[in-house]
Amino acid sequence: MLKHLRKLVWQANLDLPKHGLVTFTWGNVSGVDRDRGLMVIKPSGVEYKDLTPDDLVVLDLETGKVVEGELNPSSDTKTHLELYREFPALGGIVHTHSPYAVAWAQAGQDIPCYGTTHADYFYGAIPCARHLSQAELEEDYEKNTGKVIIETFRTRALDPVAVPGVICHSHGPFTWGKDPAQAVYHAVVLEEVAKMALLTRQVDAAAAPAPQYLQDKHYLRKHGPGAYYGQGHAGR
Repeated sequence: MLKHLRKLVWQANLDLPKHGLVTFTWGNVSGVDRDRGLMVIKPSGVEYKDLTPDDLVVLDLETGKVVEGELNPSSDTKTHLELYREFPALGGIVHTHSPYAVAWAQAGQDIPCYGTTHADYFYGAIPCARHLSQAELEEDYEKNTGKVIIETFRTRALDPVAVPGVICHSHGPFTWGKDPAQAVYHAVVLEEVAKMALLTRQVDAAAAPAPQYLQDKHYLRKHGPGAYYGQGHAGR
């Protein structure tokens, strides 16, 4: 079932250690088939070097029930499901514990847009979602992590396509894209801009974000209606 999507999700998972985004098994990638209402995700705790496409787990997007697969799905499965259900533009989701992004998450701070590298891919600051309450954690930690991310985007009126990622307070980053490969691409970018932002703060603790007109120019020349960057593949 879903042979092509399994291969895409498998390759995207292998790209996490390739790009230095994970240690041990600290990450996962999923992909979704909207037409069939199914999600494919990495199994929990399986080493990347041992992972095969057949190991991936297929779940019903609406019910969350396993449709195919012998292994337990990622412990973050319910977070992925919540995000897919709420944001129909998402075709792939990545979660990692990449260190620079985690540093900002552990500090509970948004990652400011200090320059054009950030602005090329994220339209404004990368938000930090709030802590779950103890009651939310005890009720359903992973599901409510997804709900808190959704709350962050709704209350701040953020477009998940224009801001393809978030960091969760004291936890780490989630990124997404139109497919699993683009979700990984955004995970790499998020980690790099998190590193740049941290270095900027070290140079000047009072550094201000880039002017809005500069942020607008760099984001819109890749993603706006008159985008002209690249050879027909804006933002990639």
